[in-house]
Parts: sequence; C-alpha cells; structure tokens
Amino acid sequence: MNAALPGWRLVWSDEFDAAELDLSRWAPQLGNGFFHGPERQWVPGWGNGELQCYTAERANVEVVDSCLCIRALREEREGCAYTSARLRTRTEGGTALFAQRYGRFEARVSAPLGRGLWSAVWLLPQDEAYGPWPASGEIDLLEIVGDRPAEYLGSLHFGSSFPQRSHVTHTHGFPMGEGVDGFHVYALEWDPGEIRWYVDGELWASQSAWWSCSRRDGNRGVHSRGPADLNAWPAPFDQPFHLLVNLAVGGGLPGLPDSSTPFPAEMKIDYIRVYERET
Repeated sequence: MNAALPGWRLVWSDEFDAAELDLSRWAPQLGNGFFHGPERQWVPGWGNGELQCYTAERANVEVVDSCLCIRALREEREGCAYTSARLRTRTEGGTALFAQRYGRFEARVSAPLGRGLWSAVWLLPQDEAYGPWPASGEIDLLEIVGDRPAEYLGSLHFGSSFPQRSHVTHTHGFPMGEGVDGFHVYALEWDPGEIRWYVDGELWASQSAWWSCSRRDGNRGVHSRGPADLNAWPAPFDQPFHLLVNLAVGGGLPGLPDSSTPFPAEMKIDYIRVYERET
C-alpha cells in the first residue's frame, strides 16, 4: 500500500508484513497493573479497573495475514478472568524504541464488538517531564467501546498529577451502515498548540485548550493556584510521546463483559504510520 501523503514525510511505520511481531519496534507490557510515580506505588487494573492479564503469548498477540491481531480470551491467568495484549514502543526499562514530538499518527484498525471490550491506539510521554500522569499528558488517537458499534472517541488527558486530572473527549459517529468492526483509517495530527482527529481522511474534531501543572502535595497532584503554577504552553503536549496499542476487558469506560460478549475477541491493525511535516 502506498504510504505517501502530500506535505508529510513518513518517518516510522509497521505494516505487519513479517511472519511475527517485530520486537525491535514493540515491547509487550505484562500483567494487570503497573508501578506509578517516584514512590513506585502499585496500580492494579492499569488504573482503570481492567480485568485482563496482559501476556506476550501467541494466543493473545500475533501477526496474521499482514495484520497485527490482539485477542482477548476468557481464561484465568494470575488471578484475572481474561487475557489480552498491550504493546508499546518503549521498553520496560524506559528505552525508546520509537517516540516523536508532533506529526501525523495513523492507524488502519478493525475493532471487536461486545460489552466490556475496549480497543485503543494511543500515546504517552516518553519521559514524564512535567510529573506523573496526567501532568505530562496522554493523547488517545482512538478508543472504541465494544457495545458502541457506530462511534469512536478521541481524547486528551492533562492537568496536575493524579487525582487532579482534566480531560476532553470528542465522539465521532459513523453513518448508517458503517461501524468500528470494519476497517477505518484513524489519524491524529499534532502541531504545537493544536491536535486534530481524522477518520478516513475527514477532519472531525480539534482541540487547542489544555494545561499542565507540576505542583504536588506528597504523592498527590494539586490543582494550580494560578498562572504562575502552570507549565509553559503548550505543555504537556510539547515533548516526545511513544505509541501504545491494546485491547482491554472491563474497566470504567466499557463496563463489565456479560454472557453476550464474544470471546475470543480480536482487534486487527493493518498498519501504523507516523509522519512529520515536510520542510
């Protein structure tokens, strides 16, 4: 497929044409949580109340017919009732496999349907220059809730460190007869001071307002007391971010799966491409 795009230069891509996942590009994240902040506090459920245990096993993540396939299974693992996969372009030790500030981020994706399923392609900061999440930001290229077959979400998370989170979410509805289970090209253009969302070449949302504050009281973020507390605009979205892809089960956004939820559930990614503006 032709990856050329007028006005843009391709700088990184994975077309998933190899026989297996390219581990020079992607690092699996494992388990059901992570350590957060300087205090290394354990956060179960990936901070969202998710129910799955992420693995790197072929049953959960493999390349098939030039697509990355991430599968959620109903099976017990490490105290969890489900397994799935989550990949990122950053190693567990913090080494960047790929990170970029600004540009166009594009993915061709088909998402599974079913209550409690949560597909996402998103970005987190390579280094938390302004403090722990979300003071250093999060950019969601796409989030798809499995029991909303005709819509997807594009979001930004920012503010002070948890629990002083601010966020904005835009919702795109597909026309009658189209849905997230078919392949669509989802894209995000990120410029200094503005972030825009596209689907199948159509601009449908933009955001140019956010803020970042690094103040903390112990291990908790504190809301800014005024302009002097704010990091210089356009923080936090002025640093290199790395890519993540995952299929979650459960959590605050999609709710719990039920007896109607089909397993295995499969998220398919035909390609992911990253561009920078031509100069």
